[in-house]
Amino acid sequence: MKELSIRAISGAIYVLLLIGSLYFQTGLVIILALFGIISLMEYSKLIKLKGYAQYVIFIILYGLFWYITLYKTTLFNSAEAINILLVVTIFVNLILLKDLFTFKKIPLFETKRYITTTFYLSSGFVFLLLIANFQNTFTPLLLLGAFILVWINDSSAYLVGKNFGKQKLFPRVSPKKTVEGFLGGLFFALVASYFIAKYTETLNSTHWLIMAIIVSVFGTFGDLIESKFKRQAEVKDSGVIMPGHGGLLDRLDSLIFAAPFIYLLLSIINYVS
Repeated sequence: MKELSIRAISGAIYVLLLIGSLYFQTGLVIILALFGIISLMEYSKLIKLKGYAQYVIFIILYGLFWYITLYKTTLFNSAEAINILLVVTIFVNLILLKDLFTFKKIPLFETKRYITTTFYLSSGFVFLLLIANFQNTFTPLLLLGAFILVWINDSSAYLVGKNFGKQKLFPRVSPKKTVEGFLGGLFFALVASYFIAKYTETLNSTHWLIMAIIVSVFGTFGDLIESKFKRQAEVKDSGVIMPGHGGLLDRLDSLIFAAPFIYLLLSIINYVS
């Protein structure tokens, strides 16, 4: 009972910090930056990357695109810069996805460590920021909707998998995940997307339906990739900052991986509108 209470309290603090920051653009920028630094610390420990270069890169990358979201700079083509980052980030994520399926252990030579800290993790937080400030307009409900989809997908996948799961989804990496759990998470995320569309009045129900699929599929991949990193590091959790939950990266891995794909969807919707 005590452990459950601690887990509930730490989870509530995390949710309140996140939702509270959505009401203030500057607050969201600060919270995402703080979450990014903590997650980067946890990830660097998992892949045994020492030094401070990855933190300097994060600050520069995050600061640059924060500036882009607030000011229409004429120093360079901001849309082109975002598109270049999007292409590189998706490419690196697809490489990690390939490594998930083809290698027993994800190769982590020195250069790849810096590539993943930059274009897997740091870029993930940049795109969370860009989603909340899509087209230089503060639209925090888009990001909140994405978080809600992740929470519903993860919770439903756990409950359905625990009670009805039989077929293992990826036993080499995450023995507890099941196909039934994945489908259950996807189903309830699709249901939730209707209500998110109705009450946020941001995107239409079809667009949120597509986003629910992206979040469920790529969020699951993101969770599996982080699980593989933890298995290689021989640890259960990425950190201890959230008692009962593990590390902050454990809570954000799904959305970090899905963020560039969500941003791509938003860009396509904006283009065809």
